[in-house]
Amino acid sequence: MATLIEKIPHSQLQKLKSSKFQLREYLILSIIGQQLAIKAADAIKKKFIAQFENQIPSSERILATPDEILKSCGLSTQKLNYIKNISQYWIDNKLDKKDLVSLSDEELIELLTPIKGVGKWTVQMVLMFCLARPDVFAPEDYGLQSAMVELYRLKQTGAELKKKTVLIAEKWKPYRTTACLYLWAFKDQNGSKNSKTKKYD
Repeated sequence: MATLIEKIPHSQLQKLKSSKFQLREYLILSIIGQQLAIKAADAIKKKFIAQFENQIPSSERILATPDEILKSCGLSTQKLNYIKNISQYWIDNKLDKKDLVSLSDEELIELLTPIKGVGKWTVQMVLMFCLARPDVFAPEDYGLQSAMVELYRLKQTGAELKKKTVLIAEKWKPYRTTACLYLWAFKDQNGSKNSKTKKYD
């Protein structure tokens, strides 16, 4: 990690700052962008927002909108269902009335992962890029795994690889989010098309 910090200018890291979007809104945008190239994801997000007067609609409005209209924005059936799952969960649990930002990382993961379509990786990305939490590590992220395999010459695969990366990342506490940013930047320098992409969930 010290070598990466020396080689990669801080200006090349993805910027961490609290998002202008609320947590629910950011979570919806995360679902839209999953497993897509950045340009394709941005195009669908713009169409989705434009459909609702250039803002993320309320949970109630999403549920009341016909599937055909939502699909016309470029959403797959699966992502459409996931977004509706989020909306219904927010309503059922009255999350708009709760101070979610005050919850710990683990409390937010426990709260949000019961939503079908929202896995631990998704919440970890929200913690990093929406809430700017400083000590988050996502061992199931394919880009992070690939970078660590290359840098640490790891031979493990599957569950053993995940366990090894978690063990290595322990040394980066309480700045594991920053370590992830350096690892993604390393993958970008080495020609990764989309390093911040989940492998599991």
